[in-house]
Amino acid sequence: MPATVFQYNFIQHAVLAGILASVLCGIIGIIIVEKKLLMMSGGIAHTSYGGVGLGYLLGFEPIIGALVICVAAALGISYIKRKKGTGFDVEVGLLWSFGMALGILFISLMPGYPPDLSSYLFGNILSITKTDLNLMTLMTFLIIFTVIALFNYWKAYMFDEEFMTVMGIKTAFFDYLLFVLVAVSVVILIRVVGIILVLALFTSPTAIAALLTRSLKLRMFFSVLIAGLFCLTGLWVSYVLNIASGATIVIISVLVYLIAQIIFILGLRSKARNMA
Repeated sequence: MPATVFQYNFIQHAVLAGILASVLCGIIGIIIVEKKLLMMSGGIAHTSYGGVGLGYLLGFEPIIGALVICVAAALGISYIKRKKGTGFDVEVGLLWSFGMALGILFISLMPGYPPDLSSYLFGNILSITKTDLNLMTLMTFLIIFTVIALFNYWKAYMFDEEFMTVMGIKTAFFDYLLFVLVAVSVVILIRVVGIILVLALFTSPTAIAALLTRSLKLRMFFSVLIAGLFCLTGLWVSYVLNIASGATIVIISVLVYLIAQIIFILGLRSKARNMA
C-alpha cells in the first residue's frame, strides 16, 4: 500500500480500527478460549443483527442498537449459564437465530429500499466512520482498564474458579462481567470482520499465541501482535485487490493458523523421533 494513501481519512480510520480490534482480540479472545465460550460468543454476535436492524428502522446509529441488544443477550446467556450449568446449547442456538430473525424483520418493515447490511454481516474496515472509531476507542479503553485492574482475579477465574469460591469471591460477578465485555468486543469487531466472521478473529490469534507460550501475559501480548498483523495485512490485500476486507482478514488468519498448527505438529513428531 503506497504511503500516499494514508492521507485519506478512510484509510486512517481503517488502520486505527484494525489496531483497536487487535487489542481486543488479544485480551478478550484469550479469556473466551480458555473458558470454552466460543459458541456462546457466537450467539451474542449474531443477536447484534437485531440491534442493527432496529437502529435502521428507528433512525438511530445501528452500532448503538447492536451494543444494546448484545449486552442484553450477554446478560441473558450468562444468567442461563449460571442456572443450568451445562447443556444450554439449545437456548444459545435459539437466541442466535432470534437475533438474526429480528434484524431481518426490522429491515423488512422499513419503507422504501432496504439498506445494504453486508458491511455488518461480513465487515468492511474501509467503511468505518469517525463515529464508529470514537465509539470503538472508548469501549476498547474501558475493556483494557477492566482487564488490567482485575488481572489477578481474571487469572484465577480462568484457571481455578473453585479457588475463587473458597476465597469467598463471587464468580457470578465475573461471569456477568465477562459476557458484557464479550458483547462490547463483538460490537467493535463487527465493523471490522462482520457478525458472521467475528469468531475467527477471536480464535485464530489466540490459538497461535498458545502454540508459542503458556504465560498468560505473553499469550495476550503475542495475540495482540498476531491479530494486528492479520488486520493490517488483510486491509492491505483487500485494498490492493479491491476485495472484501473482512473476509480477507479472516482467510489470512485461518490460513496462518493452519500453517502454524502443521509446523507445530511436525515439530512434535521430529522431537519424538529424536527422543526415540
